[in-house]
Amino acid sequence: MPEPATGSRPDETGARVAIERGRMMQMLLRVLSRFSANRPPDALQEISNAIGMKLVLLPAGEFLMGSPHDDPDARMDEKPQHLVQISQPFFLSVTLATQAQYHQVMGDNPSRFQGDPQRPVERVSWEDAVEFCHRLSEQEGQTYRLPTEAQWEYACRADTTTRYSFGDDPAELGDHAWYGANSSATTHPVARKKPNPWGFFDLLGNVAEWCADGYSVDAYARSSEKDPTGPDSAALRVLRGGCWRDHQTDRFRSAARLALPPTFRFDYRGFRVVRTLEPETSPDADR
Repeated sequence: MPEPATGSRPDETGARVAIERGRMMQMLLRVLSRFSANRPPDALQEISNAIGMKLVLLPAGEFLMGSPHDDPDARMDEKPQHLVQISQPFFLSVTLATQAQYHQVMGDNPSRFQGDPQRPVERVSWEDAVEFCHRLSEQEGQTYRLPTEAQWEYACRADTTTRYSFGDDPAELGDHAWYGANSSATTHPVARKKPNPWGFFDLLGNVAEWCADGYSVDAYARSSEKDPTGPDSAALRVLRGGCWRDHQTDRFRSAARLALPPTFRFDYRGFRVVRTLEPETSPDADR
């Protein structure tokens, strides 16, 4: 066989270096996850707010976002897998926003599946979820907002690098999520399935969750490493986590993404919230 050419274009060399760096980081995080995936972050702090939301303080950290090149179910918008830094700690609600909590803040309950106020609120648009955060911020004098997509995946993975936060075997999904095979075509009260390793419930299943970010197929190719957000001007908004009506288990992978227009309301879409430690300009404001 002929010897390979000794020279290569700079862009090809850079691409190879980036791929190799990603592989090495993935191996390192897999090793670390064996020791940390089953325990919450150090100095875990839980608080409750005036409407009964429980929130957990997550530390700053870094993780590999997206799907590895060898995942057969990975879609183009989940690549390339890339290192992300979460530079600031933040509080994240332990459960989805419930119908009771939504009613306390907004004065109504748009949900299709009622009868138990601890079911997640649904039939809320991205705009509704943002308005909920704005009103809750005003009521409490704190900054509430939707999580960025990076914050959501950081919390969902919980120091794991497997396809799901509980491992690689989709046969275990029913222990952790309400989905098409076990939901009886309805939502269920929050926190009835097993939590992820950091204590968050229903990140997979029940209802999919609006994130602050605008959506684009190639967002990861242009993503910043530190605290990335999606494009400001986007016709679609990101959703994560799968829902009660999904039968395809690949939709519940930690890296799986979905997007819809921000005005759409469906009975399988809801949200959870971030509370920041310091006042800030919300990434979902004025978009």
